[in-house]
Amino acid sequence: MVHQLKHMPANEGEGGGTRLPSPDAGPYDILGQLPDLRRVSRYCEADDISCFLRDIASVLAGDRQRMAAWRTERGRLIESIAVSGRHELKDIHETLNRIEIESFLLTYSVGSLHRNCTFYRDELAKRAMEIVAEELGGKGTPVPDIPFALISMGSDGREEQTLITDQDYLIVYGDGGGEAADNYFLDYSTLLVDRLEEAGFKRCTGGIMPVNPTWRGSLSQWRRRLMAIVRYEVEDFGKNMMDMIVLSDARCVAGDRAVAECLIGLIRGMARDYFQVLWGMAKAATEMRLALGFMKRLWTESAGEHKGEFNLKLLAWAPLVMNIRILAINQGVPATNTVERIVLLEKEGSFAAEMSLSLRDAYYILTKYRILMQINVIKGIQSDAHYLNPYGLPAEEHEKIRQAIVKIEELQKIIHTNFSIV
Repeated sequence: MVHQLKHMPANEGEGGGTRLPSPDAGPYDILGQLPDLRRVSRYCEADDISCFLRDIASVLAGDRQRMAAWRTERGRLIESIAVSGRHELKDIHETLNRIEIESFLLTYSVGSLHRNCTFYRDELAKRAMEIVAEELGGKGTPVPDIPFALISMGSDGREEQTLITDQDYLIVYGDGGGEAADNYFLDYSTLLVDRLEEAGFKRCTGGIMPVNPTWRGSLSQWRRRLMAIVRYEVEDFGKNMMDMIVLSDARCVAGDRAVAECLIGLIRGMARDYFQVLWGMAKAATEMRLALGFMKRLWTESAGEHKGEFNLKLLAWAPLVMNIRILAINQGVPATNTVERIVLLEKEGSFAAEMSLSLRDAYYILTKYRILMQINVIKGIQSDAHYLNPYGLPAEEHEKIRQAIVKIEELQKIIHTNFSIV
C-alpha cells in the first residue's frame, strides 16, 4: 500500500494548488485504532471481521516484503560505491534516492530518510575523494604527507539530508605543508567539486565549497580567519556572521578525524566564548519572520505566482532550526542534529518536557511536508520545493502546521528574553 503523490483538487472554498498526502495518513493508521475495532465488531458478522483482519495481515505482510527488498537493494548499492568509477556514482545516487522516495511514501519516517540519505551521501563523498586523489596521483601529484579532512555543514552537517542536496563542504589540513600544500588542496578542491557534481551533488549557490578559498585552509589559516570574524576585524560582518552560523553545524565526513575535530572544537568554542557574536546570531534568529498573520492564522502570499501559499522553508522550518542552533551553542550542547539538540536541551533544563515534545513534533511535521514537496518536484508535479498551500490540506494537517509555527514563535520569545534582545 504505497501512497503516491499526485495532483488533487484543493478543498472547496479556499485556495488551490497541489494537495499533498497527509504525513499522518500512512498505511498503519489502523494500528492506532485497534481498540475501536472491538466496538465496530459488535455490529459485524464474525466472517466479516475475519475477512477484515486477513486483509490487514495481507497489507502488513506486503509492506514488510517491500521494506526487506529495499533494505537488500540499498545495502548492495552502498557496498558497490567503494569500487565504482566516477561515471557510475550518479546512477547509484539516483537509485538510492528512488528507494528513499518509495520508502518514505510508505512509512513517512523523517528520521529514517535523514539517516539513510546522510549515510549514503557520506559514502559517495568518500569515494569521490578517493577518485580525486587517484587522478592527481596519476598526474604525478601525490597527496601531501599531512592530515586533512572533509567537513560538511548545513543539513548534511546536522545529519538531516533529504532528497534534494547540494554541496556544503569545507576542507581543513594540518600545518607544516607550506605553499605546496596550499597549491595541492586548491587543485584537489577544484577537482572534488567537479566530481561531486557529476555524482549528483549540486554546486552550492552560496559558494560554500572548498574550491572557494573561504572554505579551504590549514588549521592555522582557519584559526586566523575565525579570529577575524569574532573580533570584528572584517569588513562584511553580515556575511561573516552567516558563515559563522553555517560553521556551527560542522561535522566530519571523511579524512583525518583528529584535524577535523580540532577545527570543529575551535568553531564551537569561539561561537560560545565571544558572546557578542552569539548575541548577534540570536538577534538574527529571533527576528526571522514566521508565516503567522492576524490572530495567529497562517499567513500566505496575497498576490503573484505563489498567491495562497507560503515559503515553508524560510517562514517556518529554517527559523526552528536556527533558533534551536542558537540555544545549543549557548548551552554547550555537542550535537548538531536538530532533534538531538532539542532532547539534550530538555535534559539540561532549557525546555520543559512539554515544550521539548512540541518542538520535536514541529520539526517532524514541517520536514515531512518539505520532503513531500521535494518528491513532487522530482516527479515533475510542481516546479518549486518550498511553497505550500496550507488551504489545500485537510483541516487537521493545516492546524498541525499552524501550531508548529506558533511553537516556533514561543521559542523565539524564549531566546529574545534569555539574550536580553531589545
